[in-house]
Parts: sequence; structure tokens; C-alpha cells
Amino acid sequence: MATINAQSSTTVDEIADGIYRISTPIPPEAMPGGFSFNQYLIADDKPMIYHSGPRKMFPAVSAAIESVLPLSSLAYIGFSHVESDECGSLNEFLTAAPGAVPLCGQVAAMVSVDDLAIRPAKAMADGEVLELGRHRVQWFATPHLPHGWECSMAYEETTRTLLCGDLFTQPGHRNPPLTEEDILEPSEAFRLQMDYFAHSPDTRRHLTRLSELQPATLACMHGSAWRGNGAALLLKLADRVSPA
Repeated sequence: MATINAQSSTTVDEIADGIYRISTPIPPEAMPGGFSFNQYLIADDKPMIYHSGPRKMFPAVSAAIESVLPLSSLAYIGFSHVESDECGSLNEFLTAAPGAVPLCGQVAAMVSVDDLAIRPAKAMADGEVLELGRHRVQWFATPHLPHGWECSMAYEETTRTLLCGDLFTQPGHRNPPLTEEDILEPSEAFRLQMDYFAHSPDTRRHLTRLSELQPATLACMHGSAWRGNGAALLLKLADRVSPA
């Protein structure tokens, strides 16, 4: 683990081949119980950052990216849906990387991003694949999973990494970068305190579809990334949030 920003304690760790977790802990004195905000950098010919982080975290996150590759080389600023921790510093990134464009789903581009961003988005269709070089990212529309009409998720095919956004959100600020330990129970305990799932009629269908990808790594936005049988874990989550 490499600490990049001493003031924010932001760290950078490679959690799959060419995919880096950038994580900033929020201590308990700032948020009860502690928390963390993660971004995922895919280093390639056309680099992509997934989740921008809040605007106030831009200095720490951008310094973390610079430890891996030039910030100005970013080609895509990707995210699942429109919230501050997903895309709060989107325009700061677009300014720092003149060739970059927002990367989001078609609904997100239509209802928010093409108005909020300083450059038009690359609006990904459901199932569309984006070539970054040796990495390939497939886009999945997941409306209302876990929340928000514009929600979507991305799957990096070569490493079988699912960029799963707010799924499996774990509390605490001292989570290891990558774990094979159980994340379902702590994430469910956290969810039940303040349920952030929409519980759409399509929730189980979306989770089942994601499970069929057979992901080996789950790149969670809050807490540890996870390695293991992603298909089984996604179906267990479906049982919890959308009982058959």
C-alpha cells in the first residue's frame, strides 16, 4: 500500500492487473464509524478513472493518479450515477485532462451530465464495449440498482473486474485494499441502518445478469475491493434485497 497524500491518507493499490484502487479514509471523528471513498484507475493506452470522488477530494485523488500515470493522459472519467462522490469533481478532471470525456450511461447523459459537464459525455448503450487498449470495458444499464434511474455498472473483461459502485458498501475507514473475507454481512448491516436500495421490481434481474459475468473481483466504491466467486456473492445479495 502506498500513501500518496499524508494529509488525507489517500492510498493507491493495484487490485487487478492494471487496475488501481485509490482510497481516501474518513475517520470516525468526521463521520460516525468511519467511512471510505474509492476510485478505480484503469491504466492503459486510453486511461480511465471510475468515480471522480467529491470535488473537495480532487487534490488528493489527482495526486494519487499522478503516482501511476500523468493526470493529463486520462481519456475517460467514468461513473455509475450522478452523486457527489461519483462525479463531484468531474469538471476539475476534464479541465486537467483536456482530451478526456465523461463516460456514463445514456440516461445519465440525457438527464444530467450533458448539462453539468463542460464537455459532452460518451453515452454508453447497455452492453456496449469500450476498448481502452489491453482492457475492455462493457457497460450495463442497471436502473434503480441500487438507486437512481440513471444507474449503470461497468465490467472489465480481461481481469473479470466488476466496477460495482455502491453495491456491497462497507463501513469503516481501515479496510484492506483487497480482501477475500466476507463483505456481505458488514455491507448488509450498514445498509439496514439507512437503506439506500430502491428495491425495484427489476433488482433481482439486474443482479442475476451481473452474476452471469462470473466476476472474479468486485471493485466496491466504499470499503475493500473483494476477490472470489463474484457470481455467488451477487446472488446472495439478491436474496437479501429482493427475496424471490
